[in-house]
Amino acid sequence: MNLHKDFFRFVIPSMLAFALSGVYAIADGFFVGNALGDNALAAINIAYPLTAFLQAVGTGLGMGGAVEYAISSGTGDHHRSRQYFGMTLILLLLSGIFLTILYLPAAPFVLHFFGAQGNIQILAKEYILYITFGAVFQILGTGIVPFIRNMGGSIAAMFAMVAGFFTNILLDYLFVWKLPMGMMGAAVATVIGQAVTFLVCLIFLLYKKEAPIFTFGGHGAGLLKNIFQVGLSPFGLTFSPNITLILVNKSAALTGGTLAVTSYAPVSYISCVVLLLLQGVSDGCQPLLSRSFGEGNMKNAVKYRNMAYRFSFLVAVGSFLLLYALRGKAAVLFGASNTIAENVSKMLPIFLFGYLFVSISRVTTAYFYATCKNTWAYILIYGEVIFLFLLLLILPKLEGVYGTWISVPISQIFAMGLSLFFIWRGRNQRETKEVYSYIESE
Repeated sequence: MNLHKDFFRFVIPSMLAFALSGVYAIADGFFVGNALGDNALAAINIAYPLTAFLQAVGTGLGMGGAVEYAISSGTGDHHRSRQYFGMTLILLLLSGIFLTILYLPAAPFVLHFFGAQGNIQILAKEYILYITFGAVFQILGTGIVPFIRNMGGSIAAMFAMVAGFFTNILLDYLFVWKLPMGMMGAAVATVIGQAVTFLVCLIFLLYKKEAPIFTFGGHGAGLLKNIFQVGLSPFGLTFSPNITLILVNKSAALTGGTLAVTSYAPVSYISCVVLLLLQGVSDGCQPLLSRSFGEGNMKNAVKYRNMAYRFSFLVAVGSFLLLYALRGKAAVLFGASNTIAENVSKMLPIFLFGYLFVSISRVTTAYFYATCKNTWAYILIYGEVIFLFLLLLILPKLEGVYGTWISVPISQIFAMGLSLFFIWRGRNQRETKEVYSYIESE
């Protein structure tokens, strides 16, 4: 088996798909910012965490089920793997319905809590209303993609995300610039794009004939427990940048006002692309890590993890150099004013520096949840957020809005240091024994 060939066969399509989904994430900001101005750009930025929460729920449940699917396949228990598939589909559908019902009354209050005021709040409420109507498609679209990747369809998973991306771009152009439908048009374009991703996934599953099993023979509670235990990590990994977005937006509003919030919007969009590239590496190698774990071959799992470390760091360095060179022009893409563009030019390097450390911590986290070391993954993901929260209580009082900006990379350095400590500690444990303990518990 050529490990390097397998690694790049899974990781490159995943990276390309996540890179496009990064552009997907900023497409609404690009079209709305150029059509409606700074306030609309800030409104999309403040509302985006609610959209991202839907996608994070889908990713968490989907990845939780897909990891267990891959591990069961690695042990040769294909019946159990199809049960995990069936249980995950049920969870995805039910969570989509539940969050639609929850968002309709709750979203306006949440937006106000995030710092939306005045015209920004009005625009954000309009955007999130139509996002809510398509919540089921967002959750299903993001939740099935990890299964397709674990079924050996890394190219199909990439194509599903690409199809959704191009649909969103085309409809953004039509609905926001040509008709125009404003914030509603941007939201509808996003929902339809996710629906197209789901449709492509469905076509692949029908072709693959990998039918889910919806009868669980008394094992339903155990399946649920395992999906949730694993899924909390990819959920947190996917949503943590948006918790960062929420915390930084709130801190920026308190220390720098509307100008700081609007300046942060282009930075957060650009950062989103870098983070998704790094997530493409970590999620791309997950099927290989989980399969190796299921086969009891931790030696290969460690090799795949180390390949991911090297490649992820190279991606972070390349992104840093490219975006640093373009920092003066970055905000112009979103139709930002000269004042905002100048602020972004000064702020962007601070955030880019932090992603050199994220490249390590993200791979470590994926390695942990892919091999069922869930507790360590939880500590890494949620520890970084807690540490950022504590920093934002202290540094902005000392350094003003600059203290808000530097809190982000400091928290990322903390997460990387903690991840390397856990890896060092893990070397002293007998990982192969853990594999067999897990298999016996199944």
